[in-house]
Amino acid sequence: MKLKLLLKSDGKVLFEMPLSMDQWTKQGLERELAFSEAELERFSKIFDALSHGTRLRMMTHLLGDEDLTLGFGEFMHDLRLNPKTVWESTRKLQESGLVVKSKDGRYRASDPGAAEFLLLSLALRRLLKAVGES
Repeated sequence: MKLKLLLKSDGKVLFEMPLSMDQWTKQGLERELAFSEAELERFSKIFDALSHGTRLRMMTHLLGDEDLTLGFGEFMHDLRLNPKTVWESTRKLQESGLVVKSKDGRYRASDPGAAEFLLLSLALRRLLKAVGES
């Protein structure tokens, strides 16, 4: 089965990527893998931030909140976390750009952070399932 990842908006294809190695040309794959240092640094921060189950749970809880914001104490209470864990996790999520802290001290997913998290959690889960079934 020849799988492709397709991103569309209003019927217009924005992005199409083969998910089978035999669908790539050598030059096409080399071009796509030629990341700049800035991109590698950004990816590294995102993957590092999401590499821990607690931070994944925090992002999931944050995006599931009615107004998409949570305070420090809400993370502690709702997820049964200690203050040190919340502090370290929110710091790492902020450093990655996934989360921002408002003037009133509440946390929310940044617009790019929400999209990145949804892509890396929801879409990746479905992609892995589809690839496993092919």
